[in-house]
Amino acid sequence: MHSAPTWDPEQYLRHSGHRTRPFLDLLARIPELPATAEGRPARIADLGCGPGNVTALLAERWPDAHITGFDLSPEMLEQADKHHAGTTPGGGWLDFRHADAAHWTPDEPYDLIVSNAALQWVPDHPDSFAGWLEGVVTGGTLAFQVPANFTAPSHALLGELCDSPRWRSRLAGHGRRFVHVLDATEYLGRLTDLGCTADVWETVYAQLLQGEDPVLDWVKGTALRPVLTALEGDDAAAGEFLSQYRDLLRKAYPPGPHGTVFPYRRVFAVARKEY
Repeated sequence: MHSAPTWDPEQYLRHSGHRTRPFLDLLARIPELPATAEGRPARIADLGCGPGNVTALLAERWPDAHITGFDLSPEMLEQADKHHAGTTPGGGWLDFRHADAAHWTPDEPYDLIVSNAALQWVPDHPDSFAGWLEGVVTGGTLAFQVPANFTAPSHALLGELCDSPRWRSRLAGHGRRFVHVLDATEYLGRLTDLGCTADVWETVYAQLLQGEDPVLDWVKGTALRPVLTALEGDDAAAGEFLSQYRDLLRKAYPPGPHGTVFPYRRVFAVARKEY
């Protein structure tokens, strides 16, 4: 059992433009929320809210809603509280709470439960769909997007390096923690079996990254976090590992005349709970 990774909000936000776009694409496909009783604001939960920057976008779409972001990382929650908590410009309310999505259950009715690039960290998360949907009001929505890039060189090379003779005693398994992400068709089947009208699709983003070793810089904010957490306090080992991984990434993702192309596949699902 691996310990939870330590997160670095500033590192994560270095690529906020590319990381935010899939959420905007997801948000554009979420239908309007069901009408609420007079005086009751729409209630929205964001599972795995991270530093809160995309949670705040929910307040732009539903300006008078009460929105709660849930996350396991104290570092992420501190960033979210600092920059986004409180009354929203539209008169709604935005707050953040500590919670593990692997064990979270709705404690009140929600009009929307949304998750952006978080469920890949939650083993067996499809088994939670039924319980989450029980907490969604009739006509409400469960929506999420997950990275599905785990067979790409960036992630395959990380797994191979962690399992190599040099590192396996300390890092075996740390680079292969995402096998529980399903295909789009499997998510479609799970959600329709639960009585939802589901819109599920995949997108491959041809991302053009800038700077020196930009793919390494990208994974430092996400997939590399478990490795960096495991090597925390051993600067020499961390430096050696990063140097080896950097060299592998340079071969797999050579820079071009306009930057480094980093294709990234994601799976999206919007499930509406039928009346």
